[in-house]
Amino acid sequence: MNILILGSGGREHSLAWATLQNPKCDKLIVAPGNAGIEQIAECATLDIEDPGAVTEFAGEHAIDLVIIGPEAPLAAGVADRLREAGFLVFGPSAAAAQLEASKKFTKEICDAADAPQASWVAFNGPSGAHHYIEAVGAPIVVKADGLAAGKGVVVAMDEATAKAAVDEMFGGAFGEAGAEIVIEEFMTGEEASFFVLVDGETCLPIGTAQDHKRIGEGDTGPNTGGMGAYSPAPVMTPEVTQKALDQIVRPTMAEMVKRGMPYQGVLYVGLMIEDGQPRLVEFNARFGDPECQVLMLRLGAQALDLMHACAEGRLAEAQVTWADDHALTVVMATDGYPGPYARGSEIGGLDGLPEDSFRMMFHAGTKAEGGRVLANGGRVLNATARGDTLQEARDRAYAMVDAVDWPQGVFRRDIGWRALD
Repeated sequence: MNILILGSGGREHSLAWATLQNPKCDKLIVAPGNAGIEQIAECATLDIEDPGAVTEFAGEHAIDLVIIGPEAPLAAGVADRLREAGFLVFGPSAAAAQLEASKKFTKEICDAADAPQASWVAFNGPSGAHHYIEAVGAPIVVKADGLAAGKGVVVAMDEATAKAAVDEMFGGAFGEAGAEIVIEEFMTGEEASFFVLVDGETCLPIGTAQDHKRIGEGDTGPNTGGMGAYSPAPVMTPEVTQKALDQIVRPTMAEMVKRGMPYQGVLYVGLMIEDGQPRLVEFNARFGDPECQVLMLRLGAQALDLMHACAEGRLAEAQVTWADDHALTVVMATDGYPGPYARGSEIGGLDGLPEDSFRMMFHAGTKAEGGRVLANGGRVLNATARGDTLQEARDRAYAMVDAVDWPQGVFRRDIGWRALD
C-alpha cells in the first residue's frame, strides 16, 4: 500500500513509525512532516487544509490510504473530498468532525443521546455570560465553541477568572472559534482518555491513556496541549470502560447515524471519572497528542491494520491484541510555552538515542537545517518508552530526556505520578 499521512507533530511521527512496522506499507509519504519524520519517511510540501490540493496529490502519487492526523483538515472537509474521489480515508467527514469543531454541537448531540456530561449553557455575547457566572458562581469552565488548537478552555476557580476568559474569547483571542462560547459545570474526579475506532456502526475500543495538561509539576500552572501521557490508565477499569462505551460512545454514534452524519475514524473520548461513573469532558475527532505516541508504541504494526479496517468499514471483524505492558511519554517543550517562546534553538544529543520497539524519540515541533535539528514549536520532542511496568517505561523515557542537550528545553519530572507516586 502507498500511504499518505497528513500532519507535522509528534502524533504524526508516531503514526508514521507504527505504519512502517507493518509489511503492508510499501511507500509512506508524510505532509508536511518534521525533522524526525523525514528520517524515516518521504516528506512533502502540501497545504493539508486544502481539500483539492490533497486530493490531487493523492492521485498523482497513487495513494491507497490517507491517514489524517490533526483536526483542521477534518474541519476543512479534506476527508469528504478524498472520499468523493474514491480514496480510502482514515478520518471523519466535516459534518461528523463537528464533534470536535463545535462544543455546542457536541453538547446537543450528547443531550439527544442521553450521554452523561456536564450541564451547560451557550452564549453569543459577554453580558449574558457574565450574568450567568454571577448566578452560578465558581469553579466553572469556559470554552470557546470552535477549534482553538487545544487552548480555548479555561477552568476558572473564581468568578473574576471566568469573566476575564469570557471577555478574552469574545474579544477575539481565538478568532472565529470564540464567536460563541459554552459555559459548563465544573466536574470533579479523575480525567482519562479513551480511544475508540468507529466505522459508522461498529465501535472498537483501542486503548486508554492519561494526559498531563498543565505545564508545571503536580499539575500546576496554565493548561497546555499536553506535557506527557501514559497508557493504560488505571482509572479506566473494565467496568468504567464498559460504562463509557454503553452510556456515552455507542448512543452518541447512533445519534450521529440517525442525523445522517455517520462517524468514521478514531474518536477521542475525554472522560471525568468519579465514584466509578464516567462523564464526558470532550470528544476529539482524531488521536490525542501526546496520547497517540504511547498508544502507537504499544500497538505497533497492528495500528495500520486497524486503521485500514476502519477506513474500509470492516471493524466488525477486527480485534486488538494487547501485550500486558505500559508506555509513557515525556514532552520536551520550548522555554516559555504555553506563552510566547523563541524558535530556532539547536537540539543536540539526538543521534545517540536508542530507537527500537521499546524506546522512541518522536519529534513534534522540529525542523532540519544545515545538518542540525532546531526547535520549531512549543512542544518539540516526545521521549516515549514502554516496559513491563509503568516504572520501567518511565525510567527509560527519562533516560532519553536526560541524554538530550537542549538548554532551552523544559519538561515535567513527574509524568505518571497519579499511577506511581
